[in-house]
Amino acid sequence: MRALSEQFRQAIAASDVTRYEIAKATGVSQSTLSKFMLRQRGISIEAMDAVGLFLGLRLSATSEKRTQNPTTGAR
Repeated sequence: MRALSEQFRQAIAASDVTRYEIAKATGVSQSTLSKFMLRQRGISIEAMDAVGLFLGLRLSATSEKRTQNPTTGAR
């Protein structure tokens, strides 16, 4: 399963909207978007929410069985 951040990057890249248009509409700076897309930094939940709403994305939870960490016994 791909990480959420990678799925989000792919959704942004697949959209027909420029980073400038996303920044202008959401208030998330072009610099933040560019650094996120280049894997130079993460993106806040608030920024992800704003961009996701603008692009019409919907997050949904899926359930996958997690394996225990053999070192700590935690899941």
